[in-house]
Amino acid sequence: MFGDVAHYRFELQVGPGANDTVTVHRVVKERAPWVPARANRAVFLVHGDAWGFDAAFLSSVGSAHVPANHSIAAYLAQENVDVWGIDMRWVGVPAGTQDFGFMAGWNLGTHAKDVGTGLLLARTLRLAGGNVDSMHLLAWSRGAMVAFAYLNSEARLPRLLRQVDGFIPVDMAVRHAPQFAQQQAWACERHTALKARRDAGVTEGGLLGPAPGITLQYIGLLAATAPDAPSPLLPDDVFGPGTGRPTNRRAAIVSAAATGALLAPLPALTPGYHLMAGIPDATGLPGSMTYTSEPYLYEYAQRAAPYQSLNEVVESDAWTCGLDVPYDDHLQRVTVPVLYVGAGGGVGEYGVHSTTLLGSQDVSSLVVRDLPTAARALDFGHADLFLADTAPQRVWQPILQWVRAH
Repeated sequence: MFGDVAHYRFELQVGPGANDTVTVHRVVKERAPWVPARANRAVFLVHGDAWGFDAAFLSSVGSAHVPANHSIAAYLAQENVDVWGIDMRWVGVPAGTQDFGFMAGWNLGTHAKDVGTGLLLARTLRLAGGNVDSMHLLAWSRGAMVAFAYLNSEARLPRLLRQVDGFIPVDMAVRHAPQFAQQQAWACERHTALKARRDAGVTEGGLLGPAPGITLQYIGLLAATAPDAPSPLLPDDVFGPGTGRPTNRRAAIVSAAATGALLAPLPALTPGYHLMAGIPDATGLPGSMTYTSEPYLYEYAQRAAPYQSLNEVVESDAWTCGLDVPYDDHLQRVTVPVLYVGAGGGVGEYGVHSTTLLGSQDVSSLVVRDLPTAARALDFGHADLFLADTAPQRVWQPILQWVRAH
């Protein structure tokens, strides 16, 4: 990719269907071409909604707007961490697909099993290269729910057969603390709506509706190529009476910095939830970005995967709603060290409670914020954790220090 850092991809068939494939990634320093350097620490990364491994964790590579090493996977690899990760099955589903019946059986358990397959490949190849040290699991957004489900299944195995030595859930909650009953109710509301869609036979989609990544791609493309033209994606007055038809630039910025407006009528994950923080203009709506550059936002949106499996979204909200799911019965048997990382304007402090479901004694948390809780709608966002100009200092370096200490 740059310097002595290389990126490998392993395509794995994990089921009988043509779309039952995952990609396992490795980003690592090399001693020579095709010869990874020895690294005494390793991290396996799991992405969330919309963006696969490359876009979520290597978005700077090939970017025209940030340095090539301005991604967490590149950053950690430069610091001699052996970085691995996965693209879940839906990331590879090609644009133009019409029949999504093959997604009917894909759920959190499916993706958790695939993560286990990826971890096994990573540990096997590391052992073959003489690396016997720890493997940490870092999982962002819905990927954290997949990771909790994986750890729940791994907890039933003898210790010598377990693959994860440390857990870094990033900006997500699988259960809410009692004082956050409103957020639990919002999860129940989302679950009811999305379950009705699934029960009607729909198998593809997410919080943004069907083909959520294609919507994001168009938002980014239009903002980049025709920023001042009226958005063909949004209706008049979508941001309030008298606001008219938003421009493509306004549509992109509000989608990123006031993401709840994009999710409506579904409630957001948390109050003021957003992907990237914005600065309000005279209208009170976000008019510019706070921590992440606008061109990088447009580029990032265009890298979304077209489709997503609906089941995992329905099950996730069932879990957060407090309903019975088969993914948390053994979490108290998970005793690995844990670092929770949250964003003040994302899930933030709402995700800390989920770490108490584990049996871990070594638990710490980092919630990146600049503003009081009452102003969380303007604070560091869910994707700012990986895209912000200051993310290396504020987010990645603390993660690196924790990995080195564990």
